[in-house]
Amino acid sequence: MSVIKKGPIREWFDALLFALIAASIIRWATFEAFTIPTPSMETTLQVGDFLFVNKLNYGPRTPMTPLQIPLTHQKIWGTNIPSYLSWIKLPQFRLPGFSKIERNDVVVFNYPRELEKPIDLKTYYVKRCVALPGDTLEIENGNIIINSKTTNTSNEMQYRFYVITEQSINPRIFKKYGIWEYNKTQNGYVINTKESIAMKFKNEPFIKDVFIGKIEKNQSIYSIFPDANKLTWNTDFYGPLTIPKKDMIIKINEDNLIRYGSTIADYEHHNNVSIEKNKLYINNKEIKEYKFIQNYYFMMGDNRHNSEDSRFWGFVPEDHVLGEASFIWLSIDKNESFLKKIRWNRLFNTIK
Repeated sequence: MSVIKKGPIREWFDALLFALIAASIIRWATFEAFTIPTPSMETTLQVGDFLFVNKLNYGPRTPMTPLQIPLTHQKIWGTNIPSYLSWIKLPQFRLPGFSKIERNDVVVFNYPRELEKPIDLKTYYVKRCVALPGDTLEIENGNIIINSKTTNTSNEMQYRFYVITEQSINPRIFKKYGIWEYNKTQNGYVINTKESIAMKFKNEPFIKDVFIGKIEKNQSIYSIFPDANKLTWNTDFYGPLTIPKKDMIIKINEDNLIRYGSTIADYEHHNNVSIEKNKLYINNKEIKEYKFIQNYYFMMGDNRHNSEDSRFWGFVPEDHVLGEASFIWLSIDKNESFLKKIRWNRLFNTIK
């Protein structure tokens, strides 16, 4: 039997195709690399951290949008050209994982409010899961209360502090304390840092005072979830709010529609949902009681006063969860000189 010998171009093409398929499978089913562009999870995750997301823990999701250029997400590299076609949409399933999402896990998920995009092509966010399906969450003076019990979600949490001083502070002083977020005000500075660091910073001789900048109770924020016009909640005084759980049943009334109406309409995969005069209609039929189809989670950033999270845009549906942030494989400080850009002390740190 004769064997047709492949030319070098064909061999190169076959090798490239195999590598592309293998990389796509690994990326889909096991680990995927991400970078941190914003400070919302500092100091747990810093701007410039490169991390791997473990999809095996919670189980990988099957692709919903198969017509996509491999190894891309939303856009073709370096352009604003979409990397996918939405002509075909497949039902999504989740393969069995090694564990379930636990409270305090650092989770990567698709940003729910991008309703115009397929779920698997929404922008990736990373936050800490502070409340699980069925939990009742409340925030009282910045403290998280889960099921009537106060909990500390991380020792690395940052808050906004006001620094009272008559002097201009040299940037190297902020760098000395690892403070990267600071803005000049009339009476000093506003900084974002951990409480322990803020108290050390307070000991500098040119500092008159340092105090935390929490919001007052009943001071509503216009963009707070679920409805700032009807609930006087804010980032430091929030709830109580029960996180929807699969098969949880609620009565349809004005209060529950304020809390859960948008979630039912946007994430429960019904074709025709409307809310009129405090009544819920699905496929033109009035619903008196509603049973949730899937689990939901409440996510918050560790940088508590500088994080767009569930307090602003609501619950994260289970079908939006990608995986658990696993470890940092590279960290680059863009503010440092060439030889000092790599944060060597953060390499291969596990994320907690």
